[in-house]
Amino acid sequence: MTREVDADKRATLRRFAALGAATPLAAGGRARAAADGDDDSAARDAIRGYLATTPGAHFSKLRDDLSLATGETQHHLKRLESAGEVISQKDGDYRRYFPAGRFSAFERRALGYLRRETPRGMVLGLLREPDASGADLARALDVSRPTVSTYAGELAEAGLLDTEEGYRVARPEAVIALVVRYADSFGADAVAFADDAASYISYDG
Repeated sequence: MTREVDADKRATLRRFAALGAATPLAAGGRARAAADGDDDSAARDAIRGYLATTPGAHFSKLRDDLSLATGETQHHLKRLESAGEVISQKDGDYRRYFPAGRFSAFERRALGYLRRETPRGMVLGLLREPDASGADLARALDVSRPTVSTYAGELAEAGLLDTEEGYRVARPEAVIALVVRYADSFGADAVAFADDAASYISYDG
């Protein structure tokens, strides 16, 4: 059983390491690893690749999806942050990780909320039906009205929702672009939305 687990871990790391090795910042990281005699560069390449496809993942998800130990994950993330390749930010009880220099503050906040099931459902629902009410969202998501109100307040504070007259997604085109680009990492609801994304985009002129 241990051999099977180790084999699965190596396969997972190899898959994401192939992506990580192709990232613009990877060359400098590998040069530092070689200089340090560091034999863990494959794990860091895997983290680079994982974050390239799953930006905004929180610590536990990254650790579990890459089959890494907690201490191992902490060690590699600390090295990558110190090298300026990865940045992190607090999101409630989570700490989320992103490739450095790739996303604006708005995009990082949006990615964080898109990785949470109910806020993501609310955002996708409002992108589909801009006139949807809080009650409409609660019914569609099978959550309570107070739950919708709570998350609406958080989304508004984060600058992702305009609540002056009902609920409106702020900068909808930017949010749609993130959903479409990273749909596979969000879940089936985002994939279904991405398949019809063109119909939700407004064009001027």
